[in-house]
Amino acid sequence: MKHLIYSVLKELKRMLSPHKFRGAYATREEAIAAVRPGMLVGYDNDAVVNVSLETMSKVALLDYPVLYWLKRLGPICVLDAGGHVGTKFRAFKNHLDLDNNIIWVVYDVPAVVRAGRSLAASENLPRLSFIDDLAEAPNADVLLASGLLQYLDIPFTELLGRLPVLPRHLVINKVATREGETVVTLENFGCAEVPYQIRNREEFETSLRSLNYEIVDEWIIPSFSHTIPHHSQLGASTSRGYYARLRS
Repeated sequence: MKHLIYSVLKELKRMLSPHKFRGAYATREEAIAAVRPGMLVGYDNDAVVNVSLETMSKVALLDYPVLYWLKRLGPICVLDAGGHVGTKFRAFKNHLDLDNNIIWVVYDVPAVVRAGRSLAASENLPRLSFIDDLAEAPNADVLLASGLLQYLDIPFTELLGRLPVLPRHLVINKVATREGETVVTLENFGCAEVPYQIRNREEFETSLRSLNYEIVDEWIIPSFSHTIPHHSQLGASTSRGYYARLRS
């Protein structure tokens, strides 16, 4: 009886765990199979859209390398992949000439795009638009991926390959990396658990070069380093940012 009570309490503790991350899996599919009963799965859910929305709509220290490069690329069309409801558009509005020099198109999952379109219409933001199908993507000068790579459900090279043309510039931020094999964990969003990929750094950088991109700049974001609870043997992840340019 004591053993049964102990097992039940242990399982309750696990289910109510306040940890940001849970579990370590070899693939995204394995992680999804391990999502706890009653939890939503992934980002494409209306209930997940507003999670951390206010925070993401403000400029943070980790955004400044992104701003540095966007400012230097002149009048551009930006495809903001994983751009949520246009949070970076709003965060950067006082730092970039968004009214005249930049066309901003957000690509995201349908639930987020629905919310983004509604919000942009209510705020009268004509230079901010949304797509949930890469077949509708413009011939963008810049692909911005700030916080996308952890949650992307296809290889990044495949996403780039679905675009009408390869963007001349890539500005990528908050890429979770490690020196060992790629690991997928589950991030706790309160109402949902979302697969979170920690990529092998060398493989990721090699994949960019395989598409003829030159990595011009790279930076590390110490505040986004994570260790998965109960899997300390895997070590802490390293969050990286990149600016890469398509070779002529």
